[in-house]
Parts: sequence; structure tokens; C-alpha cells
Amino acid sequence: MSDGGTQRQILVGETADGANLKLPVVELLTGRGFVTGKSGSGKSNTASVIAEELLEAGYPLLIVDTDGEYYGLKEEYEMLHAGADEECDIQIGPEHAEQMATIALEENVPVILDVSGYLDESVADELLREVARQLFVKEKKMKKPFLLVVEEVHEYIPEGGGVGETGNLLIKISKRGRKHGLGILGISQRPADVKKDFITQANWLVWHRLTWDNDTKVVGRIIDTEYSELVADLDDGQAFVQTDWTEADVRKVQFRRKRTFDAGATPGLEDFERPELKSVSDTLVGDLQDISERKDREQDRINELENELEKKEKRIETLEDELSSARDVSSAARQMADALQNTDTVQSELPGSSDDLRRLHEEIAELETERDELREALDARDDRIEGLETELAAREDELSTLRTNNEQLREVVRDLEREGADGNGTAESGIDDESPILQAGGDDIEFGYTPVGTGAGSDSESGANAAVTDDSTLVVADEERELAELLEIPWVRDRVTRACEGSQCSVGAAREILAVFAEDGPLEAAPIAARVNRSTVAVQSLLSELRTDGILERTGERTYALSEDVRAELTHSSAGE
Repeated sequence: MSDGGTQRQILVGETADGANLKLPVVELLTGRGFVTGKSGSGKSNTASVIAEELLEAGYPLLIVDTDGEYYGLKEEYEMLHAGADEECDIQIGPEHAEQMATIALEENVPVILDVSGYLDESVADELLREVARQLFVKEKKMKKPFLLVVEEVHEYIPEGGGVGETGNLLIKISKRGRKHGLGILGISQRPADVKKDFITQANWLVWHRLTWDNDTKVVGRIIDTEYSELVADLDDGQAFVQTDWTEADVRKVQFRRKRTFDAGATPGLEDFERPELKSVSDTLVGDLQDISERKDREQDRINELENELEKKEKRIETLEDELSSARDVSSAARQMADALQNTDTVQSELPGSSDDLRRLHEEIAELETERDELREALDARDDRIEGLETELAAREDELSTLRTNNEQLREVVRDLEREGADGNGTAESGIDDESPILQAGGDDIEFGYTPVGTGAGSDSESGANAAVTDDSTLVVADEERELAELLEIPWVRDRVTRACEGSQCSVGAAREILAVFAEDGPLEAAPIAARVNRSTVAVQSLLSELRTDGILERTGERTYALSEDVRAELTHSSAGE
């Protein structure tokens, strides 16, 4: 792998003003990314460009290829192309999942996991799920920057339908993978079909051309309403780029063309020539083939034992029929002998003698013993498999419980910090020395506080309506009470709550943000995010929702303020005092 000090950023395109667009490697490898755009707009090219630059810098990654269009990367880079087709380096199944994660993480071999060739979709789904699970488990120990790229991510985490086990695992990686070094990049041509939680939690997003109304509405809600129209006019390869690690909110970018063979291009009438592709070592492929052969041998042995068991059971049925017939003949002989009162003579002349019966009994006993032994062998194998599956499930349940408890403890800490920030807390409770001082009535002497810089004239203004000096940024209790009363007005409270549900911010964060607007007036998203300690993307999503619901209004380019109706309510509340 290349030296981290010289490969901190990768060049992927140019901004509208002609400057190079460079993306930080660590943020790409460990962050949560989302690339979208309609077919032909350049989204897959953008994903390939990012992959090329990471591979060029020596960083491994794993690409989940749903359409078989990424193998062209092998034109320049040694990658393991694994899937179901004969064109792949190796044909694999879910039993190879752990080895695939080991190859990618521990042996630093980039992997194209091609799930396009599986006729049974459940097999492809299980393969992706188990590989992702193994990556997550191994990264908890290794903590190595690594990127998981998932094409057509809406198939696994749809907005409208149910999210299956694989989708839940991908969402888990998007929420918790970063602290272990495991990042995820989701790619889709229909953002409206992708679960909104995944998009709003992304810390870098690339919006190529979109024309469907449902898709452009998503752009308006995540970025701003003005971009819902602009995104439809983008040329091929152009995109709006939104990142958490830069001060600029949105940049218009022209991504460069990929260098490697475009395996996903629409076939034309010109001659098609597949380039010479690089291959990984035979030893690596051989290790994976050993797993397949071992599984095949185990399955053949199971089939052999089952066939042998079936033959034994059929033989037992035949002998039992013969024994039943012999018993019938013997019974008839005894009855005849009794009737003739010459039992010994008759039985010696009739079939079904005691020697024949004894022979049949012995052969049946031997076959039943062999049958029982075969059944015991199969039962022991099943018990072992069931025991291992139970142990694995118990460990997963235990890990899930520990993670849930850990998340609950984190939430308690965040609640305590917010409670400290809302009250008269100290530095230990999350309130720093620059926090506003709230007065609940009375004069400064009663509370043991004298405003700084008021001078001699400050005594003329006391009580609940004490003035704020030039050197102070105090919020007086009356203002706090007015804002609290405003937020309890049904139409205001309902719209704020609805805006929070459609954004990345909680109601508590919305209250903090509205308090900033009430105190300082028109502001942009970036300074507000700094004031309330939230990401710019999260704050921008809330501002867009609040503007849609009439709580905020636009006063300039990317500048927001309380709407006229809300300001009127504040004025009315103040006058009512």
C-alpha cells in the first residue's frame, strides 16, 4: 500500500471554476457515500474513476457488481473477479464468504463480487450478506480503512418495500462501520427508491442528471429546492458534489472519463474487442477452488450415504416380506400337522422350516444394525451442524445485545448533555464559558450576577426585561419563554415535528436551531451547524424541511430566517406579556 502521507487525496475531476476536485482518501474509505443519476448520466463512470484512483494509490476495496460491468478494471489492475459466470476468475458461493473477506482485508487483494450471474437470487443475496458480515466482523479487530461499493443499492434498502436481512446489514455498516474503518458507497439511478435514512446519513454525495419528479424532489429536500431544477440540466459526467469535510455547500463538478475498459457501455454496431485482462495469482484461485472441491466432496459423501441407506431399507423391506410369507407357510403347516396329528412329518416336508426362519432373522438383524449405524452417522453430522448454528446464533444475539446496550448508554449521555445545555449547567455538563446566561425574573443582585460592561447606567434596566450590553450575548428569560410558547402553538409544533421526521435532525436540535434564528436573524447553514454542533448536511436537510413547512423563509442565496408568520407570533407573544 502507498504511503499515507503522499496519498491523502485523489483527483477525480474539475469544478465549474476550473479548479481540480480532490477527494480525501480516508473520508472515501471510511465514510458513507451516495452516487446517483439516471442511466447514461455518468454515475457508474464516477464510481469507476474513484475505484481507479484508489487502486492506483494501492488501497484495496470490494465492489458488489450487479450488472457485470466492472471487470474492465482488470485491464490495468490485478483484481479477483469472483461470481457465477465462467468469465470470472473463480466460481463461488456463500461458503466462500469468510475467505473472500480474508483475501480483501488481510491479503490486500481488490475484489469484484459479481452477483449478476446467479440464477437463484437468494444465493446471490446470501453471498453478499455473508461477505458483508465477515468484513464487518474482521474490521472490528483490524480497523483498516476499506471501502465496500454496492451497485443498485435500492434493491437491498428500498424506500417503499421491506428491508431484508442483507439490507439491514448494509444499513448497520453505514451507521457503525466508520468507527471500525469500514466505509460504504451506495450507487443507484433512482434516489426516490432508496431508503431516506441511508441518503441523509451520507457524508459525501454525488448528484448526476435526474429528470423524474420523484427523484428531483429528493434533491430539493436534501440540498435545496433550487437544485431540483438545476439537476435536470446537467451534462454527461457533470454532477453536484456535496461533502461534510469542506466549507462549500455544493460544488458543480465535471468528472473525468475512466481510463479502463468500459464493460458497461451499450453495445453498438462497431466491432467489439475485449481487452487483455490482468489475473490474480493461481495460488489464490487454487485456495478458493479447494473450498469448492471440499464442499463437493462432502456433498457427494452425503449423497452416497443416503443412497446406501435407501438400498439397505429396501433390502430390509424385501426380507420382511419373505419372513412374513415364511411365517404364513409355517403357520399353515402347523395347522395341517395338528389336523393330521403328525406334526413332525408334515413340517419336515413343507417349506418354512426353523433354519430358514433363523437365517432370515439374522440377515434382517444385520441389515437393521447397518441401517442404524448409517442413521446415527447422519444424525451426528446433523447434530454437529445444528450445534454450530445454535452457537453462532447465540454469539450474534449476545453481540447484538451488547451493541444495543452501548447505543442506549450513548443516547443517555447525549440526553444528559442536552439537558445540561438547556439548563444553568457548568463546563462539566456540556456548557462552556461562552454560553448565554438565562435569567428567570428578578434583578441581577438577587441572582448574584452583574452584567459585564453595563457601566453606571445599567441600574436603570433591571428585572425580567434587563437589556443586553454591547459586550454581552445574553438571552433574557422572556425571550426564552416566548420561543418555548411559540413552539407549543399547535400549527408551529406540528410543522417542526414533521420537518424533523423528514430530516436528519431531532426535535431538540430543531429547538436549538430556531433559538439561533430568534437571536441572530438570517444565517446560512454552515455557521448554524457550528453553533449547534451538527453536520452541515444534517442542518441543511432540516432548513429545507422547515422552509417547506413555512417555519423559515429564504432571505438571500442559501440564507434563511424565521418566516413572517413565525415572527408575528413572537411579536404577539411579546405584546401579550
